[in-house]
Amino acid sequence: MTLVSFACGHGAAPSDVGAITLRRACPLCMLLHETHRTRGELLGRVASSSRSALASETRLGAVYPWVCERGHDRYQATVIDVLTGPSCPKCIRNAQSPTVSREGGVASMNAGLRTRTSLTEQRLRALLEERIRVPRGVNTVRINRMFYGKQEVWPDILVPALRIAIEYDDPGRSRRAHLGLKEASDREKDDALGEVGWEVIRVRAGGLESIGPNSIVCASLTADVADRIVARMVELRSADAVDALRVGVAPARQAEA
Repeated sequence: MTLVSFACGHGAAPSDVGAITLRRACPLCMLLHETHRTRGELLGRVASSSRSALASETRLGAVYPWVCERGHDRYQATVIDVLTGPSCPKCIRNAQSPTVSREGGVASMNAGLRTRTSLTEQRLRALLEERIRVPRGVNTVRINRMFYGKQEVWPDILVPALRIAIEYDDPGRSRRAHLGLKEASDREKDDALGEVGWEVIRVRAGGLESIGPNSIVCASLTADVADRIVARMVELRSADAVDALRVGVAPARQAEA
């Protein structure tokens, strides 16, 4: 077996006889970076007896015993399966039950959700709030499949009255965000929302290409981008539905009074 030493510090020691030194991170660290995860998060999900081995693991196809956060039985799965999709067999079966499917599409507030909101995403919300009423009391949507171990997704901005989610994507400082596996994850998220009646409008900035009919490609976030989002909402849900949410336009009930 060939010994490989990676720039992230995992793998063989550079001084090991016959070791090949690569000036890049190991495959596992690269995937963690691409999916915005940390090795610490991964170690928190593996069985305690395997944490030491996983701490130095470099292979994506390595199989480990994992602990389901919902208390189900331990299960065997590869590292890449745990990082890129549902892996607990019982969670997968539960997500496909008729009872769960009836809850699909419901938006709610998950007070314990911890996500990072960039200044650009905050500006996008502010621009939209100048045009339509955007509720701040919801941050998740229930779906009918497992997505990263959960049956909910948390888009950047939700407009439950229209069943439309808005996402802001840019390549970030690394110039690799929302590309490769992360782009595939974005598509899977869009599909999961589509299954429960939601549309996703994605702002694709900083050189990112369109990934579907609801993509709004731009160089950077401007007021024009917000106008294009609202225009796309009209195309998806009708002018009347969007007009009912416009800022400065009285709701129908108030108008009738």
